[in-house]
Amino acid sequence: MAKDDQTDITEVSIEGKLTALYSLQQIDSQIDKIRIIRGELPLEVQDLEDEIEGLQTRIDKYKEEVRNFEKQVSEKKQSIKESTALIKKYEDQQMNVRNNREYDSLSKEIEFQNLEMQLAEKRISEFSGFLETKTEQIKEAKAKLKEREADLRIKKSELKDIVQETEKEEQELKSKSLELQKKIEDRLVVAYNRIRKNARNGLAVVKIERDACGGCFNKIPPQHHLDIRMHKKIIVCEYCGRILVDDGIEDKISNG
Repeated sequence: MAKDDQTDITEVSIEGKLTALYSLQQIDSQIDKIRIIRGELPLEVQDLEDEIEGLQTRIDKYKEEVRNFEKQVSEKKQSIKESTALIKKYEDQQMNVRNNREYDSLSKEIEFQNLEMQLAEKRISEFSGFLETKTEQIKEAKAKLKEREADLRIKKSELKDIVQETEKEEQELKSKSLELQKKIEDRLVVAYNRIRKNARNGLAVVKIERDACGGCFNKIPPQHHLDIRMHKKIIVCEYCGRILVDDGIEDKISNG
């Protein structure tokens, strides 16, 4: 801010500063209301997008596991074919053995291949069970993914409609807020924003209601009432730190 501008602002009366601060609060409160109307939709959209990404990752993982199980089933089936072929070969060779030792040796080979086949069949049964489980998990995850994608489309549509309805109004209010801030001393704007950030409902400037602070509802000491009505000092609530104004400020704005 230029030095001359800041000098001009400093020369504005306390009443003028209070009026500007109260007007700024009204505008910022309207912006807050617009954002409340949008509610949790942006967060809900983000949560759904994260959940969908997680579901897709889970489905991809399941599919990779299915491919691995299918590969192992295929390998075991091939192993059974090879063992079957070897058993037939050894059985044919037994028909032409020259002694018992050769016959016993071939019998052991046949027995070994039979064991290999039994083991392969057992593994195929296990892998088939895993495949059935993973296939069901993929089916369930896909169904859930479809539901979440439908939810996301609805939430995005709702958010888009609300943004379109309120975006222009919010931008206009933001421009008014910035214009008002230019008319207020930097130190007061900093204080105002600090109070707004820490205060309930973003209220930094509040009116007196039934002799109490309109923000925290604690009673205001009687000696402060006159100062607040005179608009000669900026009075803050000694309990919550909000800037206090009376109905006279609102009247000044209405008549201004």
